Amino acid sequence: MSTLAIDAGALRQAAENSNAWPFEEARKLLLRLKRHPKEEVIFETGYGPSGLPHIGTFGEVARTTMVRHAFRVLTDDRIKTRLIAFSDDMDALRKVPDNVPNRDMMQQHLGKPLSRVPNPFDSRYASFAEANNARLRAFLDQFGFDYEFLSATECYLSGRFDRELGKVLERFDEVMAIMLPSLREERAQTYSPFLPISERTGVVLQVPILAHDAAAGTITYEEPETKERRTAPVTGGRAKLQWKPDWAMRWAALDVDYEMAGKDLIDSVKLSGEICRALGATPPEGFNYELFLDEKGQKISKSKGNGLTIEEWLRYASPESLSLFMFREPKAAKRLYFDVIPRHVDEYQQFLEAYPRQDARQRLANPVWHIHSGNPPQVEMPISFSMLLTLVASSNAENAATLWGFIDRYRPGVTPATHPELAALVNYAIHYFRDFVLPHKKFREPTASERAALLDLRDALSQLPPDATAQKIQEVVYEIGRREPFLDKTGKIKTKDGKPGVSLEWFNMLYQVLLGQEKGPRFGSFVAVYGVQNTIDMIDGALARSA
Repeated sequence: MSTLAIDAGALRQAAENSNAWPFEEARKLLLRLKRHPKEEVIFETGYGPSGLPHIGTFGEVARTTMVRHAFRVLTDDRIKTRLIAFSDDMDALRKVPDNVPNRDMMQQHLGKPLSRVPNPFDSRYASFAEANNARLRAFLDQFGFDYEFLSATECYLSGRFDRELGKVLERFDEVMAIMLPSLREERAQTYSPFLPISERTGVVLQVPILAHDAAAGTITYEEPETKERRTAPVTGGRAKLQWKPDWAMRWAALDVDYEMAGKDLIDSVKLSGEICRALGATPPEGFNYELFLDEKGQKISKSKGNGLTIEEWLRYASPESLSLFMFREPKAAKRLYFDVIPRHVDEYQQFLEAYPRQDARQRLANPVWHIHSGNPPQVEMPISFSMLLTLVASSNAENAATLWGFIDRYRPGVTPATHPELAALVNYAIHYFRDFVLPHKKFREPTASERAALLDLRDALSQLPPDATAQKIQEVVYEIGRREPFLDKTGKIKTKDGKPGVSLEWFNMLYQVLLGQEKGPRFGSFVAVYGVQNTIDMIDGALARSA
């Protein structure tokens, strides 16, 4: 790990004045503690296991962890903190997800708590919720998050929520007064904060509560099919709360100080906050983050499975690149699809390389400080991810050995043993190329003027020594591109020698014709790694294809 520690005094001063969003959030908690002093601050994230865990679920834990660390820095770690990852696995299965096996079997259990729906995947876990909870925990453990996992089912059954459930029953009318104005008239006619769980069918019932007895701790309802009147306790897993009252009850029961939520839940946060106050507790601090969108700009849904899964991102890129995606602009809507991965891989490395050159203020604004809880590693990455992708595309590499051959020629002595992070990047690049680049690879034929330019580039490269530097190669590439139709006509591209600038059309053409892709890394750097003669051969191949 890095030895580039920040002096304690400089760190505290920089933290108090940092405008990085985790520090802005942490300062809210400092003000909260002044109003409501306590010995331990509780952070919470919620997870609904109605579908497979997706990256948005991970994002809440990653972002909350960043706020927690910022708080610890601001308080010199004098106040205990705890992060609860809470699973709402008592929620009813309302719809069978599109992306799970054995859907017909699951259809038979609609309406039951997720923790009582059989596991459709395999026999390792008893229920659908337990299987999804395990997947989430495995991933959080892989990232090294410090958290305590809690299950709604366990909390309801163990009695951990009994006191607050009793309060909801005692203040039934207050809770109803908060909720009813937010409901449609038809829904308001039958609404109750409590949802009994049928002894006969095991289904979570959406039925009117005919009577409630706070002293006895019971509710009375009618079984919808048999019309039988039943009285049941609200404890012991015999009932659960509607989700807004449930959220409020949980905040009160667990004494939660901080929880963030999606922008689509702004009104729900307000209502739950009012109910929390009605229960005699203070709702937590937090903020509303923007939602992740799929490739079509639609909101990502667990049940639809239209977003990236955790496993998919990690097939193509490092965990740290995913953390960078989460850190950036949490209040801006962002596309979360495969094409955002390469940029975040390379920019993570750029932030990492910049860190040693920065002062304390700049370091606390650097994403890697937050991703690595103030102690980012020092990692040398001789070749960028975008460069590796281009090398794979140009050589159609089917194995890592081919890529390491190029790397060894460019940087002798760099091996998988000396640079394990680069070795991981090589494997990511091969996976990404096979799954996303190769299926869409399409070479275009050069025009007559482009063909002439490629011939001239071939001849110019043939005059260079095999060990020509990337800078020298780039100068040759620029010189050949100083011709129509590639001259810059905007006047925005300035050159040191006063020669005409070269537009991006020149470089785009090189990648489209030679590699069958729209763009790539700096072309001179690519040639230096790929090899001058290999590049000449590639130009010959492209010209032969279009002859």
